[in-house]
Amino acid sequence: MHKSRLGHLAVALSLSCCVVNLPYLRAQSVKTEVSDLISLGRVTSATALPNGVDLRDGKARIEITALREDVLRVRVSKAEKMSEDASWAVLAGARTSSVATIYGAKGDKVGFQTKVLEVSVDRATSRLTISDRRGGILLQDAEPVEFHGDRFRVYKRMPEQEHYFGLGDKMGPLDRRGGAYQMWNTDQYRFQESSDPLYKAIPFFLADNGGRSYGLFLDNTWRTSFDFGKEDANAYSFGADGGPVDYYFIYGPKPKQVVEGYAWLTGQTPLPPRWSLGFQQSRYSYMTEARAREVADRMRADRIPCDALYLDIDFQVGNAPFTVNQETFPKFSEFVEELKDKHFNLVLITDVHIADRPNQGYAPYDSGAAGDHFVKNPDGSVFVGKVWPGPSVFPDFTRKQSRDWWGTLYKQFYDEGVAGFWNDMNEPSVFEVASKTMPLDVVHRIDEPGFLPRSASHAEIHNVYGMENSRGTYEGLLKLKPQQRPFVLTRATYAGGQRYAATWTGDNSSTWNHLRMSTPMLLNLGLSGFSMVGDDIGGYAGSSTQDLLTKWIEVGEFNPIYRDHTEKFTADQEPWVGGPEVEAVRRRYIEDRYRLMPYLYTLAEENSRTGVPMMRPLFLEFPDATADKHPLDLDAGNQFMLGANLLIAPAPYPEAPDDYQVTFPPVGWYDYWTGAKIASAPREAVAVSTGAALGVGALQSVKIKPEVNVLPVFVRAGSILPFAPVVQSTQEKPDGPLTLKVYPGEGCEGSLYQDDGISFAYKAKDFLRVKYSCDSANGGLRLRVGAREGSFQPWWNEVEVTIFDWKSAPGKVTYGGETISKLHFDESAHSLTITLPEKAEGGELEIGAK
Repeated sequence: MHKSRLGHLAVALSLSCCVVNLPYLRAQSVKTEVSDLISLGRVTSATALPNGVDLRDGKARIEITALREDVLRVRVSKAEKMSEDASWAVLAGARTSSVATIYGAKGDKVGFQTKVLEVSVDRATSRLTISDRRGGILLQDAEPVEFHGDRFRVYKRMPEQEHYFGLGDKMGPLDRRGGAYQMWNTDQYRFQESSDPLYKAIPFFLADNGGRSYGLFLDNTWRTSFDFGKEDANAYSFGADGGPVDYYFIYGPKPKQVVEGYAWLTGQTPLPPRWSLGFQQSRYSYMTEARAREVADRMRADRIPCDALYLDIDFQVGNAPFTVNQETFPKFSEFVEELKDKHFNLVLITDVHIADRPNQGYAPYDSGAAGDHFVKNPDGSVFVGKVWPGPSVFPDFTRKQSRDWWGTLYKQFYDEGVAGFWNDMNEPSVFEVASKTMPLDVVHRIDEPGFLPRSASHAEIHNVYGMENSRGTYEGLLKLKPQQRPFVLTRATYAGGQRYAATWTGDNSSTWNHLRMSTPMLLNLGLSGFSMVGDDIGGYAGSSTQDLLTKWIEVGEFNPIYRDHTEKFTADQEPWVGGPEVEAVRRRYIEDRYRLMPYLYTLAEENSRTGVPMMRPLFLEFPDATADKHPLDLDAGNQFMLGANLLIAPAPYPEAPDDYQVTFPPVGWYDYWTGAKIASAPREAVAVSTGAALGVGALQSVKIKPEVNVLPVFVRAGSILPFAPVVQSTQEKPDGPLTLKVYPGEGCEGSLYQDDGISFAYKAKDFLRVKYSCDSANGGLRLRVGAREGSFQPWWNEVEVTIFDWKSAPGKVTYGGETISKLHFDESAHSLTITLPEKAEGGELEIGAK
């Protein structure tokens, strides 16, 4: 790689002897004869700002500001005037936030301090260094920022022990180190391990270096790219085909703090409707009303819990969005009502395009054309591209008035009781062209609060198009039913899109490899802001084997979105396929999903407040678990956490019959299915960066022999988990007590959150929140049940407490000072179960040793 060290804003007018190797940028834009390379090489002047510093290299500028004590913004311009200060991703309140800084200029350095960070720029090279206040370097330029015409590249030093996570649903291992990636939303049917780019552009990553973490978000909607040492083993780099150098640095030092900081910057996931956490059944396509009814009725007849049924494009007239084929769905509104009566939520696909059908009575086209809502060619004509309906036009979602119009298209469906909507093909996908999308010179007319009105090419808007589509859907549904939480599922999106929609990993395949690859994809999406994520259970492309579908349903139980979906002309993929024996296994896991619903919903509410994902890599909960503090997940195959308490350990190669090791963070663990305490053995630790042996440390492991019908799941010692009786849908009131399962250990605690599951009444404190804690001493145990917060009334009258690792019948048992006699000691299971009355004020359960 030729890297310029030209000093002061130098311009190399002739580099015809060589081609500048800019990794993973569009080759057709590289000039091989004349280069207009500009490299910021020194600081010619520096001006203190109330919240940072403004640096100049001739006319070029570097502006570094502090939004919070731990969040910095870096903007670089090769011209004196910065680009427009606007963002599709960053919340206005965060982008304009500011904290006072202490300016410093000494010798060859200039910069500032916050309460936790120190910023220093070398005057001679303009290289930026960000350190903590103890002088520990967190981020450091490897080269000055380079501009190549409209394109740019930023280079950072890459320490040997640093690892990188995020960037959304990219393929490959959880750790991005050693890979290179493009951000360009692409319809990637049958994607494989080497496929890149995919459906989403989320230019954010989290770096972890010996237990200290930071995040970096490049807010640029053009085609962007990231290289984590593939080009240069000592540096990572990022850049874009155009647009601004505008990136944010988010300090931890713990990884969970970085994730929370990114959510502060780009927004939280709204609290979803509870039904969206239930089992969902879909395929491309349930072709008729009769077939969809048959699937719904079979779910209820076979007692397989299910909350949602999806209809793909074939319910429409000639695949035209917002239409219903009256021949195959003759009584559509009655059918929707029938499903509601059976406690099914209907989710309809509404692809991003509108069929190009003027003067045919097709209202979406007619109203869109009348309002001038469609994307234009450079000559002012409406762009037309071929998609599922044939020739199609595309709404210009960069215009608020066009998003508002789009939202009105849902009125009839929403009035009829359709519960949610699925925005697909919104990369946007266009058929029969090599690019798979619109021409880059198609014109968008930005008319949006916070932006100056202007025209923009599709090259600039492409990556944000899918997010603004889902935004139009979400905001439209909110206007139609202001008291009902919308559910929107989107395939393409950008950073910040979590504010409007859940997502999934797109058109995967029915292979064991795709099941294995789904876990790191979902984990990295969670780290990138998208907690409400899932994949197509069983795989989309191709037919699933019976064992593959069974195992995928097992693993899917512990993913946030739990949707079984497959394509046309494949074998049936509903849970009963394959006969009663395999159906019973799949039913057991789906039922357990519903028993676990109180825990899942509590996690969803936590995510809506903090941004911490429901599904988590191990290092998010245990950042210091290894001796050299490298991320534990690098030792732990496809293991993941659901919340802070559950560790799920599928086989790293799920089709293989070989035994494998489950690696445990250094706390106690219980078997989720039996409650038995795990007797694990110490595991030899190895430094990931060097391969050096670290000796036997705190890590523990057990050997597992894989079985098709069993998924190993473990509970962290010190957990108190809430469970409910099985229901057939989340709309059904559970019949029986709330169950609290107590797994004694250090820091024993838990919590429960409930509300009506569908409205915004929780914002007026119509919710229920309870906190629990326990401690063990002298062979006894004390469990504290906190007073209920909020006004929402529980569905249970009793609480059944089961305590594991209990060795003998108890002595005296009291709750709130009153003796409790309703209890059962199970000697073989080493568990004690006690039934308590529900009390709004809570109480203290005391169990004495016998």
